[in-house]
Amino acid sequence: MTMQEVRGTTAAARLAALRATMQAQGLAAVVIPSADPHLSEYLPERWQGRAWLSGFTGSVGTFAATHDEAGVWVDSRYWVQAEAQLAGSGIALMRLEPGGENLVDWLATRLREGDVLAVDGETCSLVAADQMQRSLAARGVALRTDIDPLAAIWPDRAGLPARPIGPADLTADTSVRGARLAEVAARTRATGAQWHFLSSLDDIAWIFDLRGQDVDYNPVFLAHALLDDAGRGTLFVAPGTVSDTLRQALADDGIALADYEQVRARLAALPDGSRLLFDARRVVVAMIEAAVGNLAAPRLGIVDAINPSTLLKSRKTSDELARVRRTMVADGAALCEFFAWFDAALAAGEPLTELTVDERLGACRAAKPGYVCASFATIAGFNANGAMPHYRATTEAHASIAGDGLLLIDSGGQYRDGTTDITRMVPIGTPSAAQKRDCALVLKGMIGLSRAVFPDGLRAAMLDALARAPLWAEGLNYGHGTGHGVGFFLNVHEGPQSISCYSPAEPHTAMREGMITSVEPGLYREGGWGVRIENLVAAVRGPATEFGEFLAFETLTLCPIDTRCIDLTLLDDGERRWLNDYHATVRSRLGDAVHGAAHDWLIARTEPV
Repeated sequence: MTMQEVRGTTAAARLAALRATMQAQGLAAVVIPSADPHLSEYLPERWQGRAWLSGFTGSVGTFAATHDEAGVWVDSRYWVQAEAQLAGSGIALMRLEPGGENLVDWLATRLREGDVLAVDGETCSLVAADQMQRSLAARGVALRTDIDPLAAIWPDRAGLPARPIGPADLTADTSVRGARLAEVAARTRATGAQWHFLSSLDDIAWIFDLRGQDVDYNPVFLAHALLDDAGRGTLFVAPGTVSDTLRQALADDGIALADYEQVRARLAALPDGSRLLFDARRVVVAMIEAAVGNLAAPRLGIVDAINPSTLLKSRKTSDELARVRRTMVADGAALCEFFAWFDAALAAGEPLTELTVDERLGACRAAKPGYVCASFATIAGFNANGAMPHYRATTEAHASIAGDGLLLIDSGGQYRDGTTDITRMVPIGTPSAAQKRDCALVLKGMIGLSRAVFPDGLRAAMLDALARAPLWAEGLNYGHGTGHGVGFFLNVHEGPQSISCYSPAEPHTAMREGMITSVEPGLYREGGWGVRIENLVAAVRGPATEFGEFLAFETLTLCPIDTRCIDLTLLDDGERRWLNDYHATVRSRLGDAVHGAAHDWLIARTEPV
C-alpha cells in the first residue's frame, strides 16, 4: 500500500465505518494486528489492514478500538512517526514501554461481562489469542476469531500475490532439499509427533530450497506446509506459481502440491489422535483450530515447540559463510562507489536529499552480480530524521541534505549468495562536538560486542549489555535490540537468536556457531539527531579450555567507518586497535574490487587513527 493510497480517505472516516460494522455484529472491541496468515514482518498488500485503517504506515504496530476509544500500540522506534501520522484521526498513540499499559490490560479495563472482542484468526498468532483469552475470560468477555473486522469496509482490498516460485540457487546441488526434509523429519520424530505444520515463510523457503517474490524485501512466497515424520508432505501454494519441472522435482522428493486455499481442509482431515508439531508463536489461531477443533479439548495431540528448521537454517554451513564473504565484497564495493560519489556531490554543492541517497545507493547495488533486491527499505535520515530508528523518506516528506550535522544510512541487499544489512554515519558539513561524542559512544558499544568471546550456547540476550555498557556509563540508552539474526538469501530479520535486553533469554535463543547476527547499538536525540553503527558478524569457533568451548565473532561487513564523525579521544587503545585492524581488513578485501574515485575513497577512509 502506498502512502497516497493510505491517505485516499481519512482514517477518521474508516474508523467510523469500522464502528458501524462492530455495532451491526455485536462487537464491543476489535484488534487488528500487523500480521498475515504467516505472521510475516513485511506484509503483502492484502493484509496491510492496520495501515489502511489508521494511516500509520510503520512496519510494526497493533490497532484496537472500542466504540469510544481507539489506539495503535508501537514501540519507541515508531513514536515520532506514529504521533505525526495519527494526528487528527481519533486514534491515539499508545507507547509500548516498561511499566506502560499494554494492549491486553487496556482491553481488560474497558470491556465488561458479556462483551465480545473480535480479532481475525487468520492474522492472530496462537500465543496472542491465548493471552487475550486467558486475560479476558475471567471478566466474562468472549473472544471471537472467526470474524475479519475489515471485510465489510475495505472495498478495494488486494487479492493474494501469486508470483513464480523457483530454486534458491540456479546451480545448487539438488540433494539439498532431500537432506533438509530428512533432518526436519528426524527432529519431528524426536518430539513424538507424526505431523509437522508450518506457515512461516522463511522456514518453508529454506526447507524446500525455493525462493519467491510475494513479499517485499524477503525472497519468499506465500505457502503453508504439512510434513509427515518421514519427510513427505504437501506444499500449499497459489495455482500456477510452480513450473512442471519444479513440480516433478518436488514430487521426486516426496512433496505434493496443493492449492493454497486447501490447507484448512487438509488439516481437518488429519487422523484423530495423531500428534501435530507446530510453533505456537509462528502459526495463526485459525489454522490450528482447523487442525485440532476445540483448543480446550483438541482431537489431536499437540506438540508446541520451535520449528526444527528455525535453528537449522540459522546455523550457516561453511559453504554458505564462504558465499556470504564473497557477497560482502560485492556489497562493500557498491558502498564505496556510493560514498565516493556522495562525498564528491556534496563537495560540489549538488542538491542532495534523503531520496537521492536511496536512489543512488540502490543503483550501485543493482549493478553488482547476483543482486536481487533491497533487503529492507533504505533508511536515510538527516539530523532529526535520523532520530527515528525506522524512518523512511517519502516524496511527500523528506529532508534536503545541507548545512551541518549527521546523516544516518541503514541499508542492505538481497543477493543470491547472501543477505546484507549495514548502517553508517556520514558527516555533513561540520558535525558538532556533541554529535561526534555520541558517535564515539555508539562505536565503543559496537566494538565491545564485536570483539566478545563467550561460551558456546550462551543465550543471545545476555550479550546485549556488552554493547550498551559505554552508553549506560553516561546515563544513555536506546529502545531497540542490539542484534537480530540474518538469513542466507532469506529474511533480513530471522531467529531464533536475538541480542536484546528486551527479549526473553530462552533456551532456543542460544548463540551457536554459524549464526549470522547484526551488531547495531544506537543513540537517538529526538528532534536533534540519531546515531547507529551496524555490522554483520558470524559466530565462529573460539578457544577451548578446561572451562568449555567458546565462540567469537567474525565481522563480515566490509565498509569503512567514517572517523570524521567520531571523537577519537574517547576511544581507548584497544578500541583504536580494533578500528585500525578492521579498516586494514576492509582495505585488503575491497582493494581489487573498486577502482578510480571509489578506490581513492577507500584508501582515504581506511587510514589508521
